[in-house]
Amino acid sequence: MVWAEFSYGITAITGLLSGASSNFSPQTWLLEALQWINNLGILGAIAFMGLYILATVAFLPGSILTLGAGVVFGVVFGAIYVFIGATLGAIAAFLVGRYLARPWVTKKIAMNPKFQAIDQAVGREGFKIVLLTRLSPVFPFNLLNYAYGITGVSLKDYALASVGMIPGTIMYVYIGSLAGNLATLGTESSNVNPIAQWSIRLLGFAATVAVTVYITKIARRALQETVTELP
Repeated sequence: MVWAEFSYGITAITGLLSGASSNFSPQTWLLEALQWINNLGILGAIAFMGLYILATVAFLPGSILTLGAGVVFGVVFGAIYVFIGATLGAIAAFLVGRYLARPWVTKKIAMNPKFQAIDQAVGREGFKIVLLTRLSPVFPFNLLNYAYGITGVSLKDYALASVGMIPGTIMYVYIGSLAGNLATLGTESSNVNPIAQWSIRLLGFAATVAVTVYITKIARRALQETVTELP
């Protein structure tokens, strides 16, 4: 419930922000930024990673940047730059969630032993949970970065589990490289490889099932342990 409340709150805030700036088109802005980066030469990589960090913290769609990296930098370097930018951006958002929201969550669950037990269980199994959710495209990347900050997951486990982003990153950067130019990104004219698309979907489906089963298992175990300890 704590996780859900926080998620709804973040969603509401981002909805208000997007409503307040209805004339702002994130995709258009990011594409223009990619065009600018494409003309920077050797400094483009640094600018791109900085942009990815900003986009992650600000809830801007990272998918367009991931696809664009394939066009601007190619598959190998594009995947490397995306992974570094996404990881640093995720850590930044995690720290914001932890130090701004965590005290409030701790206070909310302090009087509820069951919630406290679940939070501790998630902390113990944090690496596996974060890893599985990173493999699954079903879980919103930007929202999860903040949400994990209010759990007991350690920063070390959270950061190391970023390796779960590698398969999807490579696939999307590869798909972006097939587009040929930035103008065709996100359009039907993109030359998208169906094998790559289905590979991402199958990997994501498997990870989604795994993380759902796993979280249910540890939550049930935590509740059972708490009930046993209660007088």
